[in-house]
Amino acid sequence: MKFIPFATICVAALFSQPVLADDAHHKKPQAAATASAVAMAEGEVRKVDKEAKKITLKHGPILHLDMPAMTMVFQVADPAMLDHLKAGDKVRFSADKVGSGYAVTKIESGK
Repeated sequence: MKFIPFATICVAALFSQPVLADDAHHKKPQAAATASAVAMAEGEVRKVDKEAKKITLKHGPILHLDMPAMTMVFQVADPAMLDHLKAGDKVRFSADKVGSGYAVTKIESGK
């Protein structure tokens, strides 16, 4: 009978340990999460299709999407983004996963 209370104490101590532990080291710093969300990729415009609301970009890595450098077609969040772009323009842009594809959410002329 003395074994049961000792076992109960051991089990209680085992399960209470995570509650007592300082979990501050388990959380990501807020600044790092914010920085990756606003990071912009560099690219070059290959084609602008205003009718289809699409842009083809040869781009560098897009870190927050875990996407390597490549050339691909993106939808655009706002068709007005395409008004002043043409093939050959250097740009910086942000993109996000939208449905089954990707969309450019912000684009600016590169320097």
